[in-house]
Amino acid sequence: MAIASHSVIIPASVENVWNYVSQIENWATLVPAYKEHEQIDDQKSIWTFEGNFKGFTKTVKMELTITEFHEPSMIRFELKGITDNFTGSGEFTAEETAGQTTMTGTIEVNAGGLTGAVLSPVIKMVLPKVATRLTEKIARQITRAEASVL
Repeated sequence: MAIASHSVIIPASVENVWNYVSQIENWATLVPAYKEHEQIDDQKSIWTFEGNFKGFTKTVKMELTITEFHEPSMIRFELKGITDNFTGSGEFTAEETAGQTTMTGTIEVNAGGLTGAVLSPVIKMVLPKVATRLTEKIARQITRAEASVL
């Protein structure tokens, strides 16, 4: 199992952070290696990623299901591999202090089956980068939106 977490301070209210993060459409395209996604319903979507690792191109499809929405401070989700044997979960949390918000993105992935032994080291290496890049990209988008309003 691999777990990664990253926090950023965003110069925005917790409500504005929530308005952005609570809409999957806003941040889906910011996930590293994102190719496309299909929204099935309010909670469920199918995501496709395509990445290169040491000259090898791999396409991965997964199902993302929102399991909890606690406005304005937390969204939890579960992941299930469609093309590969893995499961996982994650969350975004937000806490406002003095007019700015600390947002934390956390993700956990567990690879199973025969490919798990091969995938686990790769996941452990890549997951911290994914968590950091995604959280930082979301923060930049929210900061830009805040700046354009002023």
